[in-house]
Amino acid sequence: MLLSIETTMPNQTDSLSRRSFARRALGAAAAGLPVARAQSPNNKVVLGLIGAGGRGSQLGANFATIENTEFKYVCEVNAARGAELMRKLEEIRGKAPERVTDMRRVFDDKDVDGVVIATPEHWHALATVWACQAGKDVYVEKNPSLAIWEGRKMIEAARKYKRVVQVGFQNRSGPYAATARAYIASGKLGKVQLVKVYNMLPGPTEVKRQPDASPPKDVDWDLFLGPAPERPFNPGRLRGWANFWDYGGGTLSGDASHQFDLIRMVLGDPPGPKAVSTSGGRYAFNDNAEIPDTEIVTFEFPEMVMTCENTTFTPFMVKSNREERMGSKWPFWPQNGERIEIYGTRQMMYLGRHGIGWQVLEAGGKLVAQDKGYFPDKWHQPNFVDCIRTRKRPNADIEQSHHSANLVHLGNISYRVGCKKLHFDSASERFIDSEEANRFLKPAYRKNYRIPDSV
Repeated sequence: MLLSIETTMPNQTDSLSRRSFARRALGAAAAGLPVARAQSPNNKVVLGLIGAGGRGSQLGANFATIENTEFKYVCEVNAARGAELMRKLEEIRGKAPERVTDMRRVFDDKDVDGVVIATPEHWHALATVWACQAGKDVYVEKNPSLAIWEGRKMIEAARKYKRVVQVGFQNRSGPYAATARAYIASGKLGKVQLVKVYNMLPGPTEVKRQPDASPPKDVDWDLFLGPAPERPFNPGRLRGWANFWDYGGGTLSGDASHQFDLIRMVLGDPPGPKAVSTSGGRYAFNDNAEIPDTEIVTFEFPEMVMTCENTTFTPFMVKSNREERMGSKWPFWPQNGERIEIYGTRQMMYLGRHGIGWQVLEAGGKLVAQDKGYFPDKWHQPNFVDCIRTRKRPNADIEQSHHSANLVHLGNISYRVGCKKLHFDSASERFIDSEEANRFLKPAYRKNYRIPDSV
């Protein structure tokens, strides 16, 4: 008989809303954080949006529809971006936010309760630390850090200043993630010994070399660079920042980080791997991009191996569509480019991010259990607002999110030192056998944009 979580637990799912079920299943516990100005559900939560690009605009619209919230600021270094979002926010709340260029203007305003950080990745850590120091709660997009050292400083800042720091790993707010974790913990899969993570995307796109130039009048290039190395303005770096190590970790960071965090959660958030090795390269084009279009990573845990196949040359592999994420349709797993396969000694599980859910198979292709999900933004952003008021730890708290982000950093560091196998000490967060690799643990910051050793 097929076990379907939604049909075999009627009392639980009928009596609880999906949002309430997610909260209870994930066990968010009070963290002793200080009472905020917006402590009552009747008090308005005032936010600042930092970064009005694609994801920033989505988040702005999502947060603005949450009852009793308001964006006082939209911060964006490119004056040409965010105009549509500003109009939408005014339509939703009847009041237009103020447009600013420097995020420090937002941090200085005592009316602001929290900030939503959706900048390029190289800004995430410093912006989070500055916000915590200013007494603001933080929702920061994935990948939360550019390097392992940065993530540790983000945790220290959150704890020292008693701030809520939620990362945009929204799968942690999905009820399907909680039920997958419960199924694995039940032992029905058997002992999990192999996990295969897929992040196989269409593409690649050629990144053409462009000459350096003077920055446009509507772009503050210094603020765009922020903590990143000093470089002359280049339109390719502004629009295609995700192709360069100065600003991000490539598609392993921009996409596969979701799968890494989801698999860590459903496996009970295990400690980090003891070794990592990566192979791959940029094979499709001899162009200006630094990130690989083929990157195969192997993580060695004490009693398990996990692989990640990260590609951008695979148009026949697809991301899940709207009907699969928000409806009842299951993907065709073999060509789903963002699936996770979990192999136990008795059964195997297909696990899909962003609302897909999970299915369990036995020998002969027999489907024995499943739970269909729904895109988890509808729980994840409200969870942050709830935590601003209640002072509870959020579902995707910075600490576990940091450990998930580290998988991205480990895979990329192995690639950047020449595809070498590296041994890693998770306790000290340093490589045991490679000072060359340890040099990638902390970025080199520009003056005036540095995270201090003591936050």
